[in-house]
Amino acid sequence: MKRRELLKSAAAFGFVATMPSPDFDELWGGSDQLAKPRAEDGSKPLPTADSLKPPAEGSIPVAFLLSEGAVVIDFCGPWEVFENVMVPGRPDHPFKLYTLAETAKPIHASGGMKIIPDYTLETAPAPKVIVIPAQSGQSEAMLNWVRQSTKNADVTMSVCTGAFLLAKTGLLSGKSATTHHSAYLEFAMAYSDIQLKRGARFVEEGNLATSGGLSSGIDLALHVVERYYGREVATKTADQLEYQGQGWMNPNSNEAYAKLRVSTDAHPLCPVCQMDIDRQTAAKSIYKGKTYYFCMPEHKERFDAAPDKFIDMRA
Repeated sequence: MKRRELLKSAAAFGFVATMPSPDFDELWGGSDQLAKPRAEDGSKPLPTADSLKPPAEGSIPVAFLLSEGAVVIDFCGPWEVFENVMVPGRPDHPFKLYTLAETAKPIHASGGMKIIPDYTLETAPAPKVIVIPAQSGQSEAMLNWVRQSTKNADVTMSVCTGAFLLAKTGLLSGKSATTHHSAYLEFAMAYSDIQLKRGARFVEEGNLATSGGLSSGIDLALHVVERYYGREVATKTADQLEYQGQGWMNPNSNEAYAKLRVSTDAHPLCPVCQMDIDRQTAAKSIYKGKTYYFCMPEHKERFDAAPDKFIDMRA
């Protein structure tokens, strides 16, 4: 499955077609809902991240929960961050990384990469950090593992549409979260009890954290490193990776995605996920005299079942 298709299909995890129509003013309001990273005069920097206490000795176990279709950059980006951390004076590597899945059978990540999980849900060591990428799986066994493991974890973090899996556990109920910008609408419709933060690079709620799409997971991982070992160690880790992004120091740095994109006849967008489409090959539907184009047949089916749910009534 191509990454683009995985992003769109993964967003369908929590979608409920019979959910009442959302308040579009609330879903697509201005970006002023986001906290500004600095004061109006630019003088006040972001507050220092709340620290996490690393163990006096030994490594911090980091679990990467995978299933079919796991998006490679979503978990390999954070993997490389944690793998490259060096802390002066510590004989052990700061983080111990491992993969786990529902079974020990090989799984296929985006692009066809084959991965043999290190552990199953039953055999995996207890983690202190959990990474949940965009993926196809969301079995009850996986959800229960996340619920139970999060109780004793320092951080349970989702990347991209991995937020749908985390949301389905119920752990995010009544809290704030973010996801890939193409899944904002579906996430808000599926989980009205979660405050969607558009334009956030990452959002933290206690020991839960959600990040935006793809490369945003790298920034959230660097932020977690900073919480454990401080700004200097995180900065040196980013330098070792030759990573020039600064998003890990500013949780609101995805603000470019906060504004609703406008579909036009010249540049139509899929009304379900707001992704660009090719009008020459895309599936289409006519509703109330207007033609809508879709990035994939599944989104056409979803739109046709309840078109008013996907139409911005202000247009």
